Amino acid sequence: MTLKQCYEAMGADYDEVVGRLRSERLVQKFVLKFLDDKSFELLRTSYESGNYEEAFRAAHTIKGMCQNLSFTKLGKSSSELTESLRGGVSPNTPALLDCVCADYKETTDAINAFKAELPG
Repeated sequence: MTLKQCYEAMGADYDEVVGRLRSERLVQKFVLKFLDDKSFELLRTSYESGNYEEAFRAAHTIKGMCQNLSFTKLGKSSSELTESLRGGVSPNTPALLDCVCADYKETTDAINAFKAELPG
């Protein structure tokens, strides 16, 4: 799997990120680092414990990373969740969280598949 195929698998914009960062090697470096970020875990645990302020910050962090890496699909769902959590929780927040969870899994599955095919 190429990095471009990885981006296609996760519903992301490869051309946009390469245009911004100017180097596929740099994009690859940050894409692989995304797997180590703990914001998604923080989002889930904060939300489950009712700490919606912390869940908001975690969702906002995910949204920002997605914007920087052109993770379009996850970026859209995390942006919607961020706005839903701004100032508390709304009736549609649980469905938006489910969407972020599905998009996050799709994103990390694609990155892991890409990583598994890297040499060395």
